[in-house]
Amino acid sequence: MYLKSIHLRQFRNYTDQKVEFKAAKTILVGNNAQGKSNLLEAVELLATLRSHRLARDRDLVQDGEAIAQISASLERKTGISDLTLTLRRQARRTVALNGEAVRRQMDFLGVLNAVEFSSLDLDLVRGGPEGRRSWLDTLLIQLEPVYAHILQQYNQVLRQRNAFLKHTQDIAFTSQQSEQLAVWDAQLATTGTRVIRRRERALQRLAPIAINWHSSISGSTENLQIKYAPSVPLGENYPQQVQQAFLDKIQQRAVAELRQGTTLVGPHRDEIELIINQTPARQYGSQGQQRTLVLALKLAELQLIEEVVGEPPLLLLDDVLAELDPYRQNQLLDAIQDRFQTLITTTHLGSFDSQWLDSSQILHVKAGEISLTNAIY
Repeated sequence: MYLKSIHLRQFRNYTDQKVEFKAAKTILVGNNAQGKSNLLEAVELLATLRSHRLARDRDLVQDGEAIAQISASLERKTGISDLTLTLRRQARRTVALNGEAVRRQMDFLGVLNAVEFSSLDLDLVRGGPEGRRSWLDTLLIQLEPVYAHILQQYNQVLRQRNAFLKHTQDIAFTSQQSEQLAVWDAQLATTGTRVIRRRERALQRLAPIAINWHSSISGSTENLQIKYAPSVPLGENYPQQVQQAFLDKIQQRAVAELRQGTTLVGPHRDEIELIINQTPARQYGSQGQQRTLVLALKLAELQLIEEVVGEPPLLLLDDVLAELDPYRQNQLLDAIQDRFQTLITTTHLGSFDSQWLDSSQILHVKAGEISLTNAIY
């Protein structure tokens, strides 16, 4: 797939900016806080309807404006698609495909596929489990767009169940309230089981690819394991078994949930364990080793999406070359070649050899305006 153009209106610090992509590799160069990352964020929003930076829609709309819009033209084997995402400060976002409004947002997902790799991704290893869950969920949305709806259903039930537990916290239950909680328990188990089973399947496919990349980058000196650790025991991963295990675990934690007024069981409590040489990666070794692991995970994402959708996704590199030493930079750049359309942000061009620069479109970003540049940095 190839992103031909993107048009940003009142998005972040872009008032009205159109960019046409003329090469497989585009390097966005400029000082910090000029808008380089904002452009990559716009592409990511078109791919996943999620922001790597976890911004609210109203934060994406330019000050003083009611709406922001991201439009793009994408070429795939099946033809050219025009995508539009409209963000509103005071109302819900809407999406359109080829000029037609799309009622269900999951029907918009899967048209554009992209993998973002940013300096924030180091938190995948050393941060808390919430970041790893979000990373896996974002990948799953691209592999299986219906997952966005499944996750939304679970989160809605979770919010409502939490509100019920909070409301009844520290009071004696009536029989009617016990029946109401049983209804929420059943819905949580049903929707949560769908999330858990899909996460497990995705990690089973991703893990061997990531392990191969990790072995290659580390020179086979380290043993990587990736394990899904749900708060509900999976067993054989059959729906009925997982659902029953879910309900059993809820019963085990019932007293604690009522006392704390919150749900303690479910995929919102899951962990993705990253283990190097039998030790949790967040506790293991140097930043360089942690960067090797994140690089392996990102390359595995690219490869898995390509295998599933049948076309290479876009690669968005947000200021990561500065975070990698020369060896890991070369591993990444060699893996990319011209296989993936790549958008790269950087503050200077010193990390790229002349062959890369000669084959790349170089754009200069300054204060929300983008222009072609022939400047030497």
